[in-house]
Amino acid sequence: MISNTIAKRKSMPDIIAEELKEAILTGKFKEGQALKQEEIAAMFETSLIPVREALRTLEVQGLVEFKINKGAFVSNLSVDEVKEIFEIRTMLESGAIEIAAENITGEDIEKAEAILDGMDNETDGKSLSRLNWKFHSIIYEASNRKKLIQMIAPLHANVERYMMLYLVDMKYHSTSQSEHRLILEACKNKNGKLASDILKAHLGLASEHLIEYLKRR
Repeated sequence: MISNTIAKRKSMPDIIAEELKEAILTGKFKEGQALKQEEIAAMFETSLIPVREALRTLEVQGLVEFKINKGAFVSNLSVDEVKEIFEIRTMLESGAIEIAAENITGEDIEKAEAILDGMDNETDGKSLSRLNWKFHSIIYEASNRKKLIQMIAPLHANVERYMMLYLVDMKYHSTSQSEHRLILEACKNKNGKLASDILKAHLGLASEHLIEYLKRR
């Protein structure tokens, strides 16, 4: 299942974690579904040890939960949990972008603009979600705060599986893209406070859409 080239580049727990994460984000593994370690080990032709390590990695990212005497399951986010995740994201990401705006380069701006151009006519939820994070991460990386970005990334991953479903809503997509360009313009002008304020509103709207979606399920 796994080529020797890939295996040499990454550890087995990393390979398993990445593939399981992809299956969760794309809905192949549903909320509440049991993740049987023996079956996963057989799938990857490995022992249980790297499987457990991979599942623990996904637990940290909020995608997997362990139940006593029952094993690992795909996590299920409640409305309250989504609210809390976005509250934390807003605090962390607004701080990151305020610092990033002072350090962002012309090359960073060009890369972010190219991503936005690619998002304009994209209709696939999975692609939109990935491009959305790529846009934000390019800006945050300009903050040169690696630990801060490491805290932000799993919070984004935890809600990404739901974002794939509502990002294709054209009314929201248009509004989101407009906000993205305002954020980038503020960064281009080295106005960290303005970029931070726009981002807070941007994440607030995303939170509202996701909560509305979860309530309709």
